[in-house]
Amino acid sequence: MNNDDFLQKPLKIDNRPMWLILLDRTVRYQVMATVVLVVGLLIRLSPPDGLSVEGYRSLVLFGGTIFFWVSGLLPIAVTALLSMVMLPLLGIMDAKKTYSMFGNEAVFFILGAFILAAAMTGTGISTRLARAMLAKFGRTPKSLALTVFLLSAFLSFVMSEHAVAAMLFPVITEITVALNLEKGKSRFGQLLFMSMAWGCIIGGIATFLGGARAPLAVGLLKESTGLHFTFLEWSSAACLIVFPLLFIGYFVLVKFFPPDILDVEVGRKFLNGKRLETGKMGYDEMLTALVMVVTVVCWMTLGEKTGLAAIAILGAAALFTFKVVTWQKIEEYVNWGIILMYGGTIALASALEKTGAAVWLVNKGLGNTEHSPLAIIAVVSLVAIILTECISHAAVVAILMPVGMGLCHSTGMDPKVMTLSIALPAGLAYCLPMGTPATAIAYASGYLKSRDIIVSGCVIMFISWLLFMASVLFVWPLIGLKI
Repeated sequence: MNNDDFLQKPLKIDNRPMWLILLDRTVRYQVMATVVLVVGLLIRLSPPDGLSVEGYRSLVLFGGTIFFWVSGLLPIAVTALLSMVMLPLLGIMDAKKTYSMFGNEAVFFILGAFILAAAMTGTGISTRLARAMLAKFGRTPKSLALTVFLLSAFLSFVMSEHAVAAMLFPVITEITVALNLEKGKSRFGQLLFMSMAWGCIIGGIATFLGGARAPLAVGLLKESTGLHFTFLEWSSAACLIVFPLLFIGYFVLVKFFPPDILDVEVGRKFLNGKRLETGKMGYDEMLTALVMVVTVVCWMTLGEKTGLAAIAILGAAALFTFKVVTWQKIEEYVNWGIILMYGGTIALASALEKTGAAVWLVNKGLGNTEHSPLAIIAVVSLVAIILTECISHAAVVAILMPVGMGLCHSTGMDPKVMTLSIALPAGLAYCLPMGTPATAIAYASGYLKSRDIIVSGCVIMFISWLLFMASVLFVWPLIGLKI
């Protein structure tokens, strides 16, 4: 900084008393210390009637973990690991059992899925596919937006929705620049980026590959009840919601963001030029596509017999065998925090279930009154879809699954239905940029204001919940999922 800059921006002096400055600068540490103190005091109290000491301590630990997840004072993965460490230290679960939770099948499934998605992004095949589809089918403004919407959704069937949004963002930005769309004013620019965000969100719940929430929910289900979903079972239940939602979602988008241009030929020519620059499909791209197709087919046909995690790891190993990817490259794409969070979350949920704390909590919450299973699903799914706007999808699943399994134990509901009722709505965060990276990425484009996202998001969120409840009531019984 030169002298002129220094004079123009004089140093601001804080004239408050020192104790007030220190108090202000250490608020985060004060809150954390207070929470630790409160948890420590609660741990020393006697448990309520009908609840074991281990169960009471696991509930206190669960409450502290939720606070840190919601407040964001610590990263989610760190909070989950701390809760895992505290289980043996507080005498809730022995150390060997606690740390064995990292061997859960869900942990290795999501690791394999991350590696496969990283290969698709790293080799450039996903970007090549995106440009080809947009150039071929985006002949008019509405058809271009529809192509972005459907492409985002279908790519999220086989890749993390976050990765799809990050991959498509520069492609859509190229289109907006080629069309000279003005940031903050162009309705068509808003439509393109919102189509990307909603497509990723809706498509992300269709399979196990769209995000971390589904494998985590299935892992918690298996740990608690021994039941499990096959790849095809989950996708069948989810797609009965996804496909109608894609149809409705597009019309809602066009209603809120009507195109303000008549021609997109310049954008199509630009995309075709980019396609020519990349040349023919390379060896790594073809091999990645082959491995991905074979892996998905094996998940659908052999998943129940061999396990989804085994197939995912074999697919990832094939990519390393043929030198399509390197470990150094994979480290850039794999979200290790999510994997660490899995072990801690599954361990804590297992403690709540094994000690009877989850069932006790549900019984106290419901009392002795009779509750309709449909009403319970309605409340749980509504809580999930609202809560996921504020905290991560995986954290919502981690918070609600132990309670949901307790509800199933108390009411006799099908645990599979409860798992879907938590995990599917937990993926439908439309309203706030903090709800999902797809929305945050769209907001970062500069074309959208918060109000644009929130108003349209509230409408599609309500429609999504109504459609979910209609599927639960009328469609799921046809495929064996009865409430």
